[in-house]
Amino acid sequence: MLTLYGTLDPHTHLRDLDWAHKATFESETRAALAGGYTAVFDMPNTPPETINRAALQTKLQQIANSAVCDYGVYFGASQTDNTAEYAGLSGVCGLKIFNNATTGTLLIERPQDRAKHYAAWEHGRVIAVHAEGETILDLLQHIRRTRRQTHFLHISTAEEIRFLKEAKAEGLPITVGVCPHHLYLTEDDLPRLGALGLMKPTLKTRADQAALWGALQSGLVDVIESDHAPHTLAEKHNPEGRAVYGVPGLETTLPLLLLAVHERRLTLEQVNALVAENPRRIFGVSSRADTYTRIDSAAKWEITNAGLQSACGWTPFAGMQVYGHVREVWIRGTLAYDGEHVKVKRGFGVNIFR
Repeated sequence: MLTLYGTLDPHTHLRDLDWAHKATFESETRAALAGGYTAVFDMPNTPPETINRAALQTKLQQIANSAVCDYGVYFGASQTDNTAEYAGLSGVCGLKIFNNATTGTLLIERPQDRAKHYAAWEHGRVIAVHAEGETILDLLQHIRRTRRQTHFLHISTAEEIRFLKEAKAEGLPITVGVCPHHLYLTEDDLPRLGALGLMKPTLKTRADQAALWGALQSGLVDVIESDHAPHTLAEKHNPEGRAVYGVPGLETTLPLLLLAVHERRLTLEQVNALVAENPRRIFGVSSRADTYTRIDSAAKWEITNAGLQSACGWTPFAGMQVYGHVREVWIRGTLAYDGEHVKVKRGFGVNIFR
């Protein structure tokens, strides 16, 4: 039996609020428990976007009433220049800057705008960034100037790995996250998956995938994060043909990593670092002896859509044979999940950064 203390996914989109038809804080934190997580961090792009204090308070109140695991929430950088909001801001796990394709007012494309947000964010929390391709090089310039701790989310190409390897060698205060869908799927899977294979960043080549595995095995990658982003099947297969990007992942991340252990691509020690030790260190979350996950790491099973806790009810990994049944999740000394059922009431979860 494998025991992991303080498993943490720092990259999820839990929905709720104006997108409660997709999923809710309760349904997706239930999915987190079923996936073996004791805490998750929610991104700011669910409307109303978390770019001012009123929206932040609305989100914090709703998630406090609903979550069944512990959580953090990001504040979002906005095109409307919301940097005045940063002073004295509390209750958040970090700042999220979307530097490439996204929705609403959150896209920060101009280097001078990025510079404003980097200069204004001074209160010690991490800046988490969506940055693809050569956008990374521009962000590294801001990091050189400000020395702000920056976590690069969902890195997906060999080129990006090279940029970040050089930046780490330079001593810049950066960390790197990679998602399971980029490790176990490529663009070759798109004809089979169709809309269920659409996410941002998109699926890449087998050569890119190999570079990600190499970076994992060398220790360059710090975190495996799900980028959990549920949509309804009706939205994914909409008759107007509009692409909807994002896939769920909270319930499949640990089983896929334990598959990698079975395949001798990773060790159990590396899995522990990638989903527990490193994310806690990066975001300043203390380990607790009474908060842990117990997993039967030898149990083999097939991922299916049936029985998922996530409200969306589907996964791009359906049909895959994986390893690792979550048997228990304990949070703050309370059994929150017994391997089959959530054992705590909505609102049990607390904000780690309260």
